[in-house]
Parts: sequence; C-alpha cells; structure tokens
Amino acid sequence: MSKRDELQKFPLYQKAEQIFKITQGLVAIIPADNEFLQETTARFMMENALIILAKVSGSQALTLYDLKMENATIIRKAARELYVQAGSLRFEEAILDQDYIHLLRKEIDEFRFLFIDWVAGFDVWNYIKDDWGLFNPPGVNAHDKDPDADIPFNSDDFFNFEDGEDNENEEE
Repeated sequence: MSKRDELQKFPLYQKAEQIFKITQGLVAIIPADNEFLQETTARFMMENALIILAKVSGSQALTLYDLKMENATIIRKAARELYVQAGSLRFEEAILDQDYIHLLRKEIDEFRFLFIDWVAGFDVWNYIKDDWGLFNPPGVNAHDKDPDADIPFNSDDFFNFEDGEDNENEEE
C-alpha cells in the first residue's frame, strides 16, 4: 500500500478532509456582498481548515515525538479557532442555513476524540530533546543534559576529509 493510500485510510485525515469540505460549504453560503465576513471570518476559517488538513498529512510522515507534538499543537490551535469562528456565525443574520455551523462544530468535536487517541500513540522514546522545553516527552526536561551531547562528532571524519584537504564548498 502506498503512503498516499495509507494517508487516505487514516481516520484523522479522513475527518480533516470532512472538516475542510464542510468549511468550504459554510464559507460558500456567506453572502459575497458582506465584505467583513468574507475578509475576516471566511478567510480565516478556510485557512484553519487547510492548516488542519496539511498538518495531519505532514505529521504522518514524521516519527520524532517532538516534531509530531509541534504539529499536533498547530492542529489543535487551528481546530479550536475554526470551532469558535463557526460558532460566531450563529449570530450573523446573513447566514440563513445554520445547519452547516452545527455540522462543522460536530465534526470538529469528533475530530478532537480521534486527535486525542492519535497523540496518545506518539512514540515517547523517539525524540530529540527540545531545548525550548515545549515538546519533550514526559519525564524529559529542557534543563536536562542532552543525551547526545557526549557523542563525539568530527565532521572531517564524517566526510572523510584528510588533513589539509579543503572542501571546495567551504568558502562559498
């Protein structure tokens, strides 16, 4: 099975696609002559729906805990903003079909439960210590000594440079 096929079958991705499509439908019923809603709410809703879809997709290719957590944070932020933005449309008289609003918020709630399970499945042993302290697995602190700090690394050994031999790209 190809990576694309795997992604298409991934429940969180499927839900993100549903959220994107419902958001498109909701944005489509916002009156075109309502410049305020078009330039603010509609634009930001589409942006958040796209962020969710893109970050879920991109996260599937990642294995490191800290990078997956960083993407999960961005997904969470976008989903919460989209939820609030959709809710704000309930008070707009110009939106006659309130069903889209309720449907989108219901899908985001369902997405949240899938998201919780997805994050719980991250491999906490596959990480690079985050020196900023935001995306370390449980039990790892930003002030802890980096376990990789003791690994001796000499780029000359790595690239098999001999003493006195210059790398032609070094000066560029």
